[in-house]
Amino acid sequence: MKHFYILILSVLISFGANAQAVLKSGSTYKITYFRSSDGKPKEDRNAMVVLASATQNLISNVAILDNKAKYPYEQSIVTKPAGILFQLADLSIKNQIATADTLAISKQTFELSNETKVILGYTCKKATTVVNSNRIDLWYTSDAGIKAAPTSLGQNLGLVLEQVRNGNSFITATKIEEVKKFKVIDIQKISANLTDGLSYKDLLWKSRFTTLNVFNNEQINFIEKPQSTDSIFRFAGGTVIARKVKFPELKNNPNVFVDLTEQSNGDAYDRTGSVFIIPTDKQISLMDALKNSVKDLPIYDNGNGKQYQGVVATVNYNPVIELMRFFTPFGVGKYNNLKLKDKTWAEKVYYRQDVSELFPLVNGKEVWIAVFIGNYDKGGHKVSLNITLHNGGREKEVKEVILPLFNSTNVMEMAGQEYATMFSSEKGLEVAFTLAKDLKDARLRYITTGHGGWGNGDEFVPRKNTIWLDEKEAFAFTPWRQDCGSYRLSNPASGNFETGLSSSDLSRSNWCPGTVTNPNWISLGDLKAGKHTVKVTIPMGKPEGGSSSAWNVSGVLLGVD
Repeated sequence: MKHFYILILSVLISFGANAQAVLKSGSTYKITYFRSSDGKPKEDRNAMVVLASATQNLISNVAILDNKAKYPYEQSIVTKPAGILFQLADLSIKNQIATADTLAISKQTFELSNETKVILGYTCKKATTVVNSNRIDLWYTSDAGIKAAPTSLGQNLGLVLEQVRNGNSFITATKIEEVKKFKVIDIQKISANLTDGLSYKDLLWKSRFTTLNVFNNEQINFIEKPQSTDSIFRFAGGTVIARKVKFPELKNNPNVFVDLTEQSNGDAYDRTGSVFIIPTDKQISLMDALKNSVKDLPIYDNGNGKQYQGVVATVNYNPVIELMRFFTPFGVGKYNNLKLKDKTWAEKVYYRQDVSELFPLVNGKEVWIAVFIGNYDKGGHKVSLNITLHNGGREKEVKEVILPLFNSTNVMEMAGQEYATMFSSEKGLEVAFTLAKDLKDARLRYITTGHGGWGNGDEFVPRKNTIWLDEKEAFAFTPWRQDCGSYRLSNPASGNFETGLSSSDLSRSNWCPGTVTNPNWISLGDLKAGKHTVKVTIPMGKPEGGSSSAWNVSGVLLGVD
């Protein structure tokens, strides 16, 4: 799209603060405004500017007019006398978008007051309106002979010299200058390339951050010989999909979010899901097992008679690093035909979680990102996954240490990886690790969910989780969710009982069908260089018949070098 440049010559005539001059008809004026809040200037020091002429009002800022603005940036134009609001956004040096609203100005209503105050020598009256529950007071004058405002609000009132939001946020005029020469923006050219208002807002919003599209409507189902493509790999009978993702290198500390959408493609049940990174920095990785056999993974043996593959960190292996634990609801999307009165089912479920603390692991690197949903259904599930990076933070002055310690979620369940039943032994799950240097402010990012889908199974029985550091109890709690009924509209295929409850209503061990399980942050204090152990113990319920309980726990150690 072409650019439409605004050229203003620097021949200006300034009006004093006490002038109260009638501005000349047919001339162009530059009105400069500054923002403040509670009497203090706002962090964004760029002055707002309105260039008011007989045919249009341009609402911009000094940085844009001086060609110093950072992309993306936005300007507004109000045409006269039609009162059409045009919005222009420059997303990059070669990409400009625009939209128009023919009613934005004319549909405004105000409560007019006889209260007055003097601004820049003009006696101003007050007009009040409400926008999204915010009270907006506009102080305007009819004595200047022109109509203009620092936003789209009040363009027809007169010359708005101050806008106040909720009584404490101000946009105040500080100077009025006559512009001798001004190149009017070509509205016809802009009008030839308009987009609708909703698309305009969406494009502008998305341009403010980086989106890494990982998966788009990919199927996760059980099939004997899953087919991979050039970029998307399918493993463990199709229940794990993986792709290499290149992350940009950023100096600042960004906010990083994982966004996942899911809907049933045939499977009607609530299933464990996980979004995770596959580390490849050691001799052995989960990728070896995914490509070959689960037998390639190192064994954890705590003496309970079973062997657990790929659970804890060793000298030659790092377990997968869990970004987000999620649980599918009962059949959302596929089974929306199961009608209930006064229930309108969701079409899909949307999961979003902040994972900023793990960004140093991937900063500037290409890594494997994978999604697992445990199921034996040939239709399975459909998922889309994006990772967004919002680079607005300060540059970190300290070096962060991130060590994956354990992950008992058997993401290769459908390829023979053992269920996490190691908690039947008093030893539970234990991992040893060595710190080369002292670690300050050590924290364990701990995710835990209990499973065992019958009345006495650990899915439905609260169990205490205890974290031990170097054989001393560091933290203990009972993970439990009692809000599962809040997500009923995402569970069309959930069973309904004679008690009047749905299966999806029932409280569970730290998860609900259709939700994310948040990490617990466990403070471990400052750790000295050398060898340490972290252990997790849970009084897991005993097997009943052919059913047994299991606990999916993952732990990543974070701290400051």
